[in-house]
Amino acid sequence: MTHVTGTTGTLVLAGTPIGDVADAPPRLAAELETADVVAAEDTRRLRRLTQALGIHTTGRVVSYFEGNESARTPELVEALTGGARVLLVTDAGMPSVSDPGYRLVAAAVEKDIKVTAVPGPSAVLTALALSALPVDRFCFEGFLPRKAGERLGRLREVADERRTMVFFEAPHRLDDTLAAMAEVFGADRRAAVCRELTKTYEEVKRGPLGELAAWAAEGVRGEITVVVEGAADSGPEELDAAELVRRVRVREEAGERRKEAIAAVAADAGLPKREVFDAVVAAKNAERTGPV
Repeated sequence: MTHVTGTTGTLVLAGTPIGDVADAPPRLAAELETADVVAAEDTRRLRRLTQALGIHTTGRVVSYFEGNESARTPELVEALTGGARVLLVTDAGMPSVSDPGYRLVAAAVEKDIKVTAVPGPSAVLTALALSALPVDRFCFEGFLPRKAGERLGRLREVADERRTMVFFEAPHRLDDTLAAMAEVFGADRRAAVCRELTKTYEEVKRGPLGELAAWAAEGVRGEITVVVEGAADSGPEELDAAELVRRVRVREEAGERRKEAIAAVAADAGLPKREVFDAVVAAKNAERTGPV
């Protein structure tokens, strides 16, 4: 492919199937056939993918994985600044999402190189949709630390997260991870373990974390995505009249006017301002009359 001298190329992030090759987006085949450089997390898996799609790459194929990501990024940026169209693919799903890609994207953006994407299958969104858990708000936590102590620490950081959470996990660590989640989040917290998504032996196991941990203890195989229900909204803090009055006085002593103090306490407690005002007035009247 011939490029105009002085023009920069384009970095294309391409999503690849997470299981069923028939899910490959139509643009993926075209990009694989025409890219000047194809950077692949695993060149052998790339070869199997192109064979399944019935196509051939015409550009240079290079490996781009965790072990050589730092060293290969400058080489790919050089190709991009020279006008090449560089296609980045990982083993499954979208590059940069728990896969190589972030460093190259950041380096390309720093050089004002165009970055675009070929959308494709996503284990995160597929698992969310199949989980039967709320999906209006969610967060992706990726892989948890391998060491037990660090894993517990990370889970405690998100123990109060109210959004549905999505995690990736290796099958041989799934039982320990689910047990840790049951310990931190509570054994009754709802979750779903999605295994081998879009593949022949696809399975979605739904239930409380305690039950899922017991199930996983028997051994689970395949690619795993775990979806966990967010923490329940505890609602407004319940405060008695004496505590409301105390909080208003603390604010007044700090220099706030009573009106502003009442409004702030009411907002913090999730109560109508009138309720806090009445508590303050009742306390003031009680002080004037004294004990009966």
